Amino acid sequence: MPEGHTLHRLARDLNGLFGGEIIRATSPQARFAEGAALLDGRVLAKADAYGKHLFVTFDADRHLHVHLGLYGTFVLDAGEPSVPRGQVRLRIEGERGYADLRGATTCEVLTRVERVGVVARLGPDPLRRGADASRAYERISASRTTIAALLMRQDVIAGVGNVYRAELLFRHGVDPFLPGRELPSATWYDLWKDLRALMRHGVRTGRIDTTRTAHTPRAMGRPPRQDRHGGDVYVYRRAGDPCYVCGTAVATAVLEARNLFWCPTCQRSRATAAE
Repeated sequence: MPEGHTLHRLARDLNGLFGGEIIRATSPQARFAEGAALLDGRVLAKADAYGKHLFVTFDADRHLHVHLGLYGTFVLDAGEPSVPRGQVRLRIEGERGYADLRGATTCEVLTRVERVGVVARLGPDPLRRGADASRAYERISASRTTIAALLMRQDVIAGVGNVYRAELLFRHGVDPFLPGRELPSATWYDLWKDLRALMRHGVRTGRIDTTRTAHTPRAMGRPPRQDRHGGDVYVYRRAGDPCYVCGTAVATAVLEARNLFWCPTCQRSRATAAE
């Protein structure tokens, strides 16, 4: 599932391709024909993202709400529109190009009030200006749930997915099974600051890179990571491989139906640390 930086990057690209234009909206698949008709011939005023949710604002109080889910894609092309291929839920066309949406979990047209309701159910988004880290910490510090699980809950913090979750905890040596209520506030604000920097890098580059300078492929003389998610990481999808910092085999476990990755040495559990 795309993480928050992908949606913010997508919003930026939509603004660049269609911002301020009257667009043509169709549903080649026909499943979104009514929604497309509501947007067709209207000005695309602004696209923006909140967490993993994309909002595209049109005139007449019409807001396209998209959540890509596990399989959705929203592909932009600055060329002439081609014949739609596959199950294209929504096609947007403008003077400078077109965009095709496929496979999204959510694709709907909302009013402003309805959009506000969607956002109200989410935690703070680290990529949005003025995001309040303390609001997330209030939820975390009151919970017995593991910090690894809490970071994935969109009502706690919006936009974090499996990659950022694993990498952020590794970079700060935090045991992923630590209950949220035992996470010191100073550690949380360090995590938040680092997360914002990592996600901003993701918006700029379109990939998730988390290794520090001393552990990059060039610095360590190792081959670049080969993975469809791209980017260079410490533990994500590296189960059984040696940790770049200490050499311990990276561990994995299923936590709330998602694969978790961590280094048992660099992120020592409380029980182990006490021995």
